[in-house]
Amino acid sequence: VGAARFLQGLVRVVPPEEIVTIVNTADDIEFYGLHISPDVDIVTYTLAGIVDQEKGWGIHEDTFNCLEMLRQYGYDTWFMLGDKDLATHIHRTILLKKGLKLSEVTENIRKALGVKVKIIPMTNDKVQTKIVTNVGEMHFQEYLVKRKAQDPVLDVKFEGIEKAEPAPGVIGSILNADGIIICPSNPIVSIGPILSVKGVKEAIKKTEAKIVAISPIVGGAPIKGPADKLMRGLGIEVSAVGVAKVYKDIIDVLIIDNVDKDLKSRIEELGIKVYITNTIMRTLENKIKLAKEALNCLNL
Repeated sequence: VGAARFLQGLVRVVPPEEIVTIVNTADDIEFYGLHISPDVDIVTYTLAGIVDQEKGWGIHEDTFNCLEMLRQYGYDTWFMLGDKDLATHIHRTILLKKGLKLSEVTENIRKALGVKVKIIPMTNDKVQTKIVTNVGEMHFQEYLVKRKAQDPVLDVKFEGIEKAEPAPGVIGSILNADGIIICPSNPIVSIGPILSVKGVKEAIKKTEAKIVAISPIVGGAPIKGPADKLMRGLGIEVSAVGVAKVYKDIIDVLIIDNVDKDLKSRIEELGIKVYITNTIMRTLENKIKLAKEALNCLNL
């Protein structure tokens, strides 16, 4: 959600055709025989102007008639899929069964919805984020949605990551970028899988582009989502310093919120420059301002 909100500002500062966004697919899950790509869909729906702004996911004013009927048939309905949202998943699954790659399907969907930003899934291969808890190992969506992130986290695994090849365009867009922004997304399960795909970290180190990240942790807590529980479970400090340590080898600048200004020197000790501003994106003006400041950090 942090990435999608940030992109709402960025597209008003940079021509959308000049933006490439690489999106995590380790959250992808199969439900009712359908391939669901939650992160890809949130970004696509947001840029298409049809996202449910209040929830930050799904489609605005969607209905849940199909889910109600499935519930009557005895299906598990903890994963909330609206009727219009289901149409996306049906369309995606049909195209995948026809032999198209996930990146090709993503391109098809974003064009159909009038999105001008290039959206590339990190890989066309199957990768699944598994959360190891004291009650067993489970898919990230089960941990987050079904169990409401209540189980203590012992470890995080990206199943299938060793064999995952970057999707076409991933490495090239990193190497040829004028600047790279790591959005204020969950560093463990949203950015972590992308950085773990073969060749991505190497491309980031090789590129001549400057790299800036925006901390999703403000005042020792995430704006949204379970980043704090995941970081704590992995022994990472839940602060902008913890985020800086995760990104230590790859970023030039970390943008942190005003409330975290006292952490500046600790982050600078890691060899990372710090830019302090308001990072909480409540309004479109906030999003545009943060996008402009990120571009300034990239000297763009």
